[in-house]
Amino acid sequence: MKPRISLITLGVHDMNRAIQFYRDGLGLPEHETDSDEVAFFKMEGAWLSLFPRASLASDIGITDDSKDGFSGITLAHNVASQEAVDQVLEQAVAAGAELIKPAEEVFWGGYSGYFRDPEGHYWEVAYNPFMDLA
Repeated sequence: MKPRISLITLGVHDMNRAIQFYRDGLGLPEHETDSDEVAFFKMEGAWLSLFPRASLASDIGITDDSKDGFSGITLAHNVASQEAVDQVLEQAVAAGAELIKPAEEVFWGGYSGYFRDPEGHYWEVAYNPFMDLA
């Protein structure tokens, strides 16, 4: 795994309010997308993503009221291929992470899986063929 965070996703309760805050209030440049379910903001060094909180928990495969204390935040490590996703997930598990969601082809056209680090933080490892995040 390369020492890089490519995406920080915030699970939000009100997408419109969150987009207005980050785009209009803070002036972050919004990346144009054809979806109302997600927003991306290109930042120096990483991207910020907004996604409905319940949908984010569902994507991970947990409930928002999880006993594990889901914070509503995930970190993403993007790689250049599906094979690399599998390799990083295997590396994380070998190092002591818990595999939460095995890698699979996902609804948005990419390939991703999730692990939880020993302190309970959720990481997505993803291959995105539409955006160069690797």
